[in-house]
Amino acid sequence: MSSKPLIGIVDDERNIQATLSAILERRGYASASAFTGKQGLQMIADHKPDVLLLDLGLPDGEGLDLLRTIRTQHPNLPVIVVTANDSLNNAIASIKIGAFHFISKPYVPDELLSLVAKALESHGLRQETVQLREETERLKKRVERAEAQLQPIFKNVKMRELFELIEQIAPSEANVLVVGESGVGKEIFANRIHELSARASGPLIKLNCAAFPANMIEGELFGYRKGAFTGASQDFPGMLSAATGGTLFLDEIAEMPIDLQTRFLRVLQEREFRPLGSTASTKADFRLIAASNRRPEDAIRLGRLREDLFYRLNTFTLSIPPLRDRTEDIPELAQVFLQRFCTKMGKPLLTIQSEAYDALLRYHWPGNVRQLQNVIERAVVLTTGSMITRRNLPHEVVHATAFDAAAPAPGMANHGFSNSELSESPPQIRALLTDSQSFNLAEREKAALMAALDQCNGNKKKAAELLGIHRPTLYTKLKKFGLGT
Repeated sequence: MSSKPLIGIVDDERNIQATLSAILERRGYASASAFTGKQGLQMIADHKPDVLLLDLGLPDGEGLDLLRTIRTQHPNLPVIVVTANDSLNNAIASIKIGAFHFISKPYVPDELLSLVAKALESHGLRQETVQLREETERLKKRVERAEAQLQPIFKNVKMRELFELIEQIAPSEANVLVVGESGVGKEIFANRIHELSARASGPLIKLNCAAFPANMIEGELFGYRKGAFTGASQDFPGMLSAATGGTLFLDEIAEMPIDLQTRFLRVLQEREFRPLGSTASTKADFRLIAASNRRPEDAIRLGRLREDLFYRLNTFTLSIPPLRDRTEDIPELAQVFLQRFCTKMGKPLLTIQSEAYDALLRYHWPGNVRQLQNVIERAVVLTTGSMITRRNLPHEVVHATAFDAAAPAPGMANHGFSNSELSESPPQIRALLTDSQSFNLAEREKAALMAALDQCNGNKKKAAELLGIHRPTLYTKLKKFGLGT
């Protein structure tokens, strides 16, 4: 195949074609010719010229009509109109339709060749723009694929069991309630259920009930008609309508106002709803996935969740363990985030120093998977070499101790010790720390301190070592609970 630029010629006069071909070939171009509009369209399809020279006076139709067809079918092809019909109207019409330029016969060859060169330059720039856009789209898709890889091969048995359960329940229409602390990945579970459901080709509509003021969430969910309230300047379909044929994911369902929960319960029962300001009901056709960072029983006890709504939601309840209870998943998750952010920032894939990994594994992750993601992103930004070290990690991660564990999300138990620390603790201390039925967090912490001191016969240095904390921290805790120093 010739590497020369190819110039297409559509002209019904054979001598004109021959002259144009000779002029072009002397300048180093290749040419392809057609005598009619129909032949011209076929020539363009077959040879894909870089520039087209088009005569307006053709035997099988009006040249301007052919130009319109070319602009529609081949919008990036520069067309130079070459014709004896040199009226001003033809010139204006050609440019309006999208011709690159207009030149009348007889023409000066150098003028024509100059126009061809400019058209080729324009075409080349356009192609570069298209290629750049395509490359940007490819990069975007690579990042999106990395985003989609938030379902790594879990080593944690509980997480594997949850994903196996998802594969079973996803094809059904059953409601699902996902429970777990903030940041554990409840939205990822919702995405996966939708992807594996019979509604996968439909929309997945997400609404965070905690993100809107109480007086706004009803309109967001049910939609409204113009004039339904002050500020309703136009119709808004709402999330229930947008989820038609797909899945509705309501995050932080326990933050939905109680009176709105009552109205939403009727939607689940009657499968229809009425937008604000409307007198007509609309059919509800969606599969519901709800999520909460509160234990359902606690939310019900506190009056944050209607009990009857809970029974509608919990056909299946998925309880996601916090990251501190599945530290064996941290390396897999860290690698997923590492690949994502290196790709996004255009960096080669970094490695994580073993000491940095140790810090990641020791930390208690009160913000769970979301916090780990942010820590890895920060590390990728700060790393100038090929390896993430402890220096690239936040201070609280590097210098974490057993008693640094943050309070759990509402209703979620937290003993403040990693699995490895618990396994190495004496049985009586381990029992005190994990007995969430008998003590609250402060009581378990105080009991663990007392048990450690008792086992070490009051030796604070040994007690601190037993608990895995520094002596100053131990003294602070003793003072906090009035146990003396």
